[in-house]
Amino acid sequence: MTGQVADACEGVLRATCAGDGLRNRFRCVRDETERLARPLSPEDQGLQSMADASPAKWHRAHTTWFFETFVLGPHAAGYQPFHADYGFLFNSYYEAVGPRHARPRRGLLSRPSADDIAHYRVHVDDALSALLEERGDDPEISALVELGLQHEQQHQELLLTDILHAFAQNPLLPAYAPYRVAEARLTDPAGFLAFDGGRITIGHAGAGFAFDNETPRHDVLVQPFSLMDRLVTNGEWLAFITDGGYRDPRLWLSDGWQRAQEEAWSAPLYWHNEDGVWQAMTLAGLKPVELAAPVVHVSYYEADAFARWAGKRLPSEAEWEHAAQSASTEAGNFRENGFLRPLAAHGDQLFGDVWEWTQSPYSPYPGYRAPEGAIGEYNGKFMINQMVLRGGSCVTPRDHMRASYRNFFYPHQRWQFAGLRLAEEAARSRPAVRDEFLDDIRSGFAAAQKTLPSKYFYDAEGSRLFEEICTLPEYYLTRTEMLLLEDVVRDLGDSVKPDAALVEFGCGASLKTRVVLNHLREIALYVPVDICEESLKQSARGIRADYPHVRVEPIAADFMQSLPTPASLRGRPVLGFFPGSTIGNFDDGQAEAFLRASRSLLGPEARLLVGIDLVKDTSVLLPAYDDARGITAAFNLNLLARINGAYGANFDLAQFRHRALWNAEKSRIEMHLESLCEQHIRVRAREYSFRAGETIHTENSHKYTPEGFAAIATRAGWSLERSWIHPSPAYGLILLA
Repeated sequence: MTGQVADACEGVLRATCAGDGLRNRFRCVRDETERLARPLSPEDQGLQSMADASPAKWHRAHTTWFFETFVLGPHAAGYQPFHADYGFLFNSYYEAVGPRHARPRRGLLSRPSADDIAHYRVHVDDALSALLEERGDDPEISALVELGLQHEQQHQELLLTDILHAFAQNPLLPAYAPYRVAEARLTDPAGFLAFDGGRITIGHAGAGFAFDNETPRHDVLVQPFSLMDRLVTNGEWLAFITDGGYRDPRLWLSDGWQRAQEEAWSAPLYWHNEDGVWQAMTLAGLKPVELAAPVVHVSYYEADAFARWAGKRLPSEAEWEHAAQSASTEAGNFRENGFLRPLAAHGDQLFGDVWEWTQSPYSPYPGYRAPEGAIGEYNGKFMINQMVLRGGSCVTPRDHMRASYRNFFYPHQRWQFAGLRLAEEAARSRPAVRDEFLDDIRSGFAAAQKTLPSKYFYDAEGSRLFEEICTLPEYYLTRTEMLLLEDVVRDLGDSVKPDAALVEFGCGASLKTRVVLNHLREIALYVPVDICEESLKQSARGIRADYPHVRVEPIAADFMQSLPTPASLRGRPVLGFFPGSTIGNFDDGQAEAFLRASRSLLGPEARLLVGIDLVKDTSVLLPAYDDARGITAAFNLNLLARINGAYGANFDLAQFRHRALWNAEKSRIEMHLESLCEQHIRVRAREYSFRAGETIHTENSHKYTPEGFAAIATRAGWSLERSWIHPSPAYGLILLA
């Protein structure tokens, strides 16, 4: 790392200025601009790659001109401007101040030089420091200086976005700063945070700086809504691309579609596809697209089209501010973090990473009045034909951001660090959230034969115990299936097409998944579906780490429920995977319902590989469900411990025992928890009586013949393509199509 770049990184990483007061803040902000410009050569500083961007040298000069024109000129007696022509060269758009050099021609200003601008900045800084020393307590002066500092922080961000655009035009694709490695984050499946509707208040309130366009504070009526708990990711945007999002005019606003066609948009700005690998230009040069990171450098038109494709919409700025009013900027990824790129989002972070497009046009708030004089041109005259963005980005200073901040750009502009999060309507009055576990306990314990669904086995402790069961000598199922699976995936190798998706139901620790991924390198997307969110996260994290070429999109859900087809599966070859003979936990009607639902989820062209345990002698079957070490018993009893923990129930686990029975009539192993005495159990407000010897039926494990299972699959809309049978202990893997 060169000395210049090291110094620049030090400046980027600096989070706060030491000391207090306006004079110190003035020095800190002004120095930060110079630190940001330091990695740039004089030639770099003169680049203007398009009319919307400005050279770094111009940003340094214009922010200086602002202080000279609006603070020193009117308030510093005897101040001598640095150069008579700079007022013309570095005025941006202030008609009241006088004529100016045309914006698209700023890149032609080879003179004054970058060094000349450095001298200009020193001249103005010295004069303004003296003014603040003498009259810093003057409210008018201090307000103008603070406005100038906030204005300069905006141009610091623009300096970085503009140089990125300029460097992206260079065939050498140079880096502004070194790539800084970030701690890997797991991107959780997207959820939505619900907000009540009604009359809310937005706009700046209280002490502290705000731009005039953030005022006045006023009431807005909003309907109930939900806001996505994270930003849309590159991986999700890639699914939009793959599904033809840039080719479908039905998704686009008319002006957006015309712009997309004229400029041949097919991906976010700076994305390049090299031999099937997506890369993007960043401030650290060309880098692989990070699929878990928020998508960035997309226009309003693209964001709106994506939202429509996803069946959602963009939030209004009132909704966004309502959601953000109690949020903190501390968790956000801002310029001070030093990454200079969006990172994988986490939690309900609302600030940082990317500016978020809203559906709101940039217009004045009710009662808005522009300030008198030339300063009134700062915001007011731009309140037309632009859209509002919220939240700040990875190149925004943290102390520049607040919930009421309104950024604005034209809907076609893409070079800013802009992305999106989705919103949707919510019911006006939401019913209480159903506690499915508690409902199933109540209905199951009210039945003549008390029951508990086996899906509740798999909390964190249950998942751990089941993984231990899979290693037991009596539990032949996992061992036998793993041996058989090696042969199956080798046979499948030639029939799995490139860019395929693997959808696994009930992934557990994903041990069998690894066998599939090790052999079927054509698989590019892995979608595990599991009811245990914590176990799902751990498995997804491991697959991401060990198979970086595979995109992982976990779904925390009960796969027995109807699930919508993820957008990322559209247009791909899909292989479903349901190992472990878990389908044996269902009765024939439930198995048929699952197979029918999986056909709908996976698509009509998909195939499904299912593990089934076959009928065999009870001398082999029973020990597999009642091992000598008692691990299966602990697994079964953990259901009662889970009820105690969730609902404060009074189950005494020592007063129940695990039982495994063979039901020959129904061809299944049954697991029960038997009460050893008469006892009364209280769960929440209800009491349940147990007789000695009475059981809770917790699981069935059906054993099939290949012909019997094929008949169930046929009724569900599948056909048997092929089967692999291990002779002893008898076990099968069945491929359905």
